[in-house]
Amino acid sequence: MKIIALMENTACRPGYAAEHGLSLYIETKKHRILFDSGQSGAFADNAEQCGLHLEDVDIAVLSHGHYDHGGGLQRFLAINSRAPIYVNKHAFGRFFDAPSGRYIGLDPALADNPRLILTGDTTSIDAHLSLFTCNEKTPAYPIDSAGLTEGAGNRARPDRFLHEQYLQIQEDGRTILFSGCSHKGILNLMSWFQPDVLIGGFHFKNVTLPSEQKNSGCPRLDEAAAVLSKCPTIFYTCHCTGLAQYQYMKKQMGGQLRYLSAGQMICL
Repeated sequence: MKIIALMENTACRPGYAAEHGLSLYIETKKHRILFDSGQSGAFADNAEQCGLHLEDVDIAVLSHGHYDHGGGLQRFLAINSRAPIYVNKHAFGRFFDAPSGRYIGLDPALADNPRLILTGDTTSIDAHLSLFTCNEKTPAYPIDSAGLTEGAGNRARPDRFLHEQYLQIQEDGRTILFSGCSHKGILNLMSWFQPDVLIGGFHFKNVTLPSEQKNSGCPRLDEAAAVLSKCPTIFYTCHCTGLAQYQYMKKQMGGQLRYLSAGQMICL
C-alpha cells in the first residue's frame, strides 16, 4: 500500500503547498483513493508535483464535515468525472468554531451533488474497504469538543461529531485505519479498532504544553502517549495533532510515532 500526503499543515520540501488541512492519496492493490481534500484546491497542485493523476482516482472519502477536509471537493469534482465520494449523512450540518463564531462546515451547494454517496454508521465499500462512525459505541475516554459546535443560534451545542467516519483498509493480513481528526478521541479509536497502522490527526493542537522553566508534565499528552505506547500499532500523525504536541509525545513513544507532511510518501 502506498500513501502520499497531498495536503497537510507542513510540507516536506520546497515547491509543495501547505495549509491547515488534510488530504491523502491511498493506493491499494485494487483502488486509488482520495481521503479528504484539504481546505482549498491546493492539494491538486501538490498531486501534480507528485506526478499523480487525480482523474484516475476511483473512490473518494470525506472524513467529516469541516472545511479543512472538504474545502477542495469542488476542484476534485472538476478534475475527476467518475469517482463516487463517500460522505456521512450528517456531514452537511451547521458547524462552527465557538470562540470565533466562524462557520467551519462544508459548502452547502455541494450537498445535492449526485456523485455523493451518503453513508450511515457502517458502510462496506467492498471486501477490503469499510467506513465506520462508531456513533453507537460507548467511549472509554471523554470526548473533548475543543470549542467546536453543531447547530446555530439557540440550537448550538458542543459538536458530537456524528459526521466523522473512519476508513478501514484490510490488505495483506493487516488493518490500516485512516482518521481525519480523531475528534471522538484517539484513545477511543484505539480501544475500538486496534489497527496495525493508524494514519491521521490526534486533535491535540489546543492542548497546553508545560513551560520549559517549570519542567512539568502534560497529563493529557502523558496519558495518551502511555496508552498508545501499549498498543501494537504504528502511528503516522499530522495536521491537527500540533507539531509541538507531536514532539512532546515523540519523546515518549519513539519510533512508534511518526509525522506525515505534504509531499511525503510512505509504503506499507
